[in-house]
Amino acid sequence: MKKIANNFRLFWQGAVLAYVALFHWLRPTQYAASKIIMPLAQMFFFVYLGTYATGAGNASFYIIGNAIQITAVSGIFGVTMSIGGERNEGTLPYLFGTPANRLMIFLGRAFMNIIDGALGVVIAFIWGVVLLGLDLSHTNLGGLAATILITTISTCGLGLLLGSLSLITVNVMFVNNFVYFLLLIFSGANVPINQLPAWMQAISYVLPLTRGIAAGRLLVSGANLASVAPLLWGELGIGLIYGFLGYLLFTAFEVEAKRRGTLEIF
Repeated sequence: MKKIANNFRLFWQGAVLAYVALFHWLRPTQYAASKIIMPLAQMFFFVYLGTYATGAGNASFYIIGNAIQITAVSGIFGVTMSIGGERNEGTLPYLFGTPANRLMIFLGRAFMNIIDGALGVVIAFIWGVVLLGLDLSHTNLGGLAATILITTISTCGLGLLLGSLSLITVNVMFVNNFVYFLLLIFSGANVPINQLPAWMQAISYVLPLTRGIAAGRLLVSGANLASVAPLLWGELGIGLIYGFLGYLLFTAFEVEAKRRGTLEIF
């Protein structure tokens, strides 16, 4: 029982401290702008571009897709930097020098970003309703909340994998930006999946967000939670697979770095 309590304390303290450290350079106003202005800017751009190209009747397609896709900001950039920042700031040797449970340390880096990412999606939906006219009158709000949470967890799973890659990659921001913009296309946020070539559709369904965005659109149109449950289970499964692969890479990095005698260069 004491071991479980210690692991929980390690998980919680690591989660909070890593999140605080991630934004230590930001003022509250700057952080608020990143959570409020950034979702609005992305949605304005893609909603107006999409409706100009396909018609005003398709506005909800782009609003919902981009609102849920906003979770990738925290899921990819936040989680990646929470892990990769350990090496950049020189704290990685101390982390690996402790006997602490590695899984608790690893998962803790994503916990606060899950909350942060879900909050970003909620703010984006608020913008969609207030400024872009999104109609949520037929929406199963409980189902939509579950969709937002599960999709955020799934996206953070990908972030855990990219975070582990950041320990062996010099220019991880290039990788993060590439993946983020890749998701704008492959996730169905701005291009219907069925209009993509077959090889792109195959990639879409092994990425986070794809099923979550599809479930969100169905729920807003009036579907119930049971009807989108297969999509949500698939979304959660994809995220867990990415998170598991990230943990394997994380532990492999520690073993190899210790074998070579350096934690700063892989």
